[in-house]
Amino acid sequence: MRKTHLIKPVLGSDYPVISHGKGIYLYDKDGKQYIDGSSGAITCNIGHGVHEIAEAMWNQANHVSFVYRSQFTSEAAEQLAEKIAHYAPGDLNSVFFVNSGSEATETALKVAIQYFQEQGNLTKTKVVSRWTSYHGITLGALSMSGHKLRRHRFTSLLEDFPAAHPPYCYQCPLKDTYPGCGVKCADDLESSIQAIGPDQIAAFIAEPIIGASGGAIVPPDEYFKKIREICDRYNILLIADEVMTGMGRTGKMFAMEHWNVTPDIIAIGKGMSAGYTPMAATIVSDRIMNVIESGSKVVMSGHTFSANPQSAAVCLAVIDYMERNNLQENAESMGQYMINHLQRLQWKYPLIGDVRGKGLLCGVEFVKNPITREPFEITSKVTDRLLSICFDNGLLVYPAVGGVTGFSGDSILLSPPLNVTKEQITDIMDILDQSIGELTTQLITEGIYITEATS
Repeated sequence: MRKTHLIKPVLGSDYPVISHGKGIYLYDKDGKQYIDGSSGAITCNIGHGVHEIAEAMWNQANHVSFVYRSQFTSEAAEQLAEKIAHYAPGDLNSVFFVNSGSEATETALKVAIQYFQEQGNLTKTKVVSRWTSYHGITLGALSMSGHKLRRHRFTSLLEDFPAAHPPYCYQCPLKDTYPGCGVKCADDLESSIQAIGPDQIAAFIAEPIIGASGGAIVPPDEYFKKIREICDRYNILLIADEVMTGMGRTGKMFAMEHWNVTPDIIAIGKGMSAGYTPMAATIVSDRIMNVIESGSKVVMSGHTFSANPQSAAVCLAVIDYMERNNLQENAESMGQYMINHLQRLQWKYPLIGDVRGKGLLCGVEFVKNPITREPFEITSKVTDRLLSICFDNGLLVYPAVGGVTGFSGDSILLSPPLNVTKEQITDIMDILDQSIGELTTQLITEGIYITEATS
């Protein structure tokens, strides 16, 4: 392995060098093909190597690639904001551009607190969130994240924002069963609000479908309607973290549309640029913006590259490509096709405890015992093992570890580009089938997993 000056995710590991990508496929410099079964980090929504996007980059670069947002606006940024506002629900008509999902959720936090400050309410400075959640890696976003594995190194620097239990029916943290529970996890938010004090809380933030920390955990249908009622009752803003779920990934432009619930603020990223440029956004309701415009007139956030015209032109081209090719509709139909395949694998492999998701955000959870739903110990590295096996077999999947207790729970996300075909999904499932078979053999051989046949 040659000496590297690049800090990689796991120091000392040898990573293949990427050569190029086309559609749902990636190729390393040795010529090996990989199916991008996770759109990278649930990002590359339109696939790799799309000519129209490269053309949009070239065209914008020939005009201007950078202006500072306090000096100029640009046609590209104005048009992109208009396009996003067109798709956003309710009165979410104002868009603040940033560089990453972490910045988008942190901007949402700042806007929520500022909204109350502009009205003379200086006590509402907390943003309540859920355990088994992930909202980003910057300190503000990590403070809102309830992913214990990612928090623990920096706990002394973080706010104690996670307070409510997640709507995790398969491994219910409240030890109850849906639907007889009456969606107790939503009521748990109200209990948390009362314990903290509603006069202290500016907003509640939640992922519509829990992604990286839980593996596509879909809430009960009644959940977000109850959450919206609770937030309204206590004068608390509702922030939807749609960084992973937004822009067509779940079969709707925004996942909150599945439950006909309109948030006050939405954070988006990832699929917005489909990985062709770093860009994300915070979408804010008229109700909030009217207060700020009548007061300070300044949203107290911003970055050097905010509303970058080069990136805005790229995102516009991505959304235009999605519209022309009906990728939102394809995500819905291909997602159901994938879930059907995964359910067949669930019958074949007892270590698959749960299969779930919406659209092309699908999750698979692995357990020691499908009856008791006991998770594997984190030291067994079940998810890491499967990722490695899949990688060797030419399939990329995305890890979602720690969802059960914060330090146990093994899940993966399967989220290929939204233009994936039935034939390609079949290829993905064939490799996944082979890989889970290899994982099962490996775990049995090492005594980590015991089946009825081996006991």
